[in-house]
Amino acid sequence: MKKEARIQLFQQVDVYPVTCEQVSEGRSNLQVLEAVIHGGSKIIQLREKEYPKRDLYDLALKFRDITTRAGVLLIINDHVDIALAVDADGVHLGQEDLPVEVARKLAPELLIGASTHSLEQALQSEKDGADYINIGPIFSTKTKEGVGRSLGPEAISKISPQIKVPFTVMGGINEENIDQVLAEGARRVAMVTAITKAADIAAKVRSFRAKINVLSNA
Repeated sequence: MKKEARIQLFQQVDVYPVTCEQVSEGRSNLQVLEAVIHGGSKIIQLREKEYPKRDLYDLALKFRDITTRAGVLLIINDHVDIALAVDADGVHLGQEDLPVEVARKLAPELLIGASTHSLEQALQSEKDGADYINIGPIFSTKTKEGVGRSLGPEAISKISPQIKVPFTVMGGINEENIDQVLAEGARRVAMVTAITKAADIAAKVRSFRAKINVLSNA
C-alpha cells in the first residue's frame, strides 16, 4: 500500500489500541488483536518493549497477515527495520528512538508517528517529517515511563492548533476521563490498559468509538 492510501485510512482512525501483553489479563496479543478488530478499530500498534527482537518480528508477521485481511493499519512501535521487514503500514517513534528525519529517509512509504511531550517537540517532529503526532502523556500512566509529568487534557487544545498534521493523544485515558480529552478536541485516542484490561475488549472498543464519533459527526 502506498503512503497516500495509508494516510487516507489513518484519517478514519478514532480509537487507537496499543498492545501490551503483560496487562492483557492473560490474553495473548493475537487475542487482543482479533478482539479490537471485532470492535471496529481501524488501527493497531504492536508495542512490546520486553520482547526479543526475533520474537517481535515473528509476532509482527502474524499481525501483518491478520490486519491485511481485515483492512486494518498496522503500526510497529520503535523498530523501523521490523516495520519494513513485515511490510507494516507505519512505525511509531519515541523521543529516544531513531530520529524522525532518519526514519523518513529509510522508509518513505511508511506512516511515521512521533511521541511528543511539549509544543516544541511536536513542532520539531512535524518539521522532521512525521505524518502524525502523539500528544502525551495526558494523565499519569505506568505504560509510559521516563517521560516526566503528565501534561493534562488542556495541553491538547494548546498544542493541536499549532500543528498541521493529524494528532493522537495517549496516557492514562479511560472510561472515566475520555470526555475531558474529547472536550479539548481530541478525535484519535490511543489507549493501552483501558482496552487490554477490559473484560470484553470488542465491546469496550465499540463504546469508545461511539463516544468519539458522536462528536466527530456533530
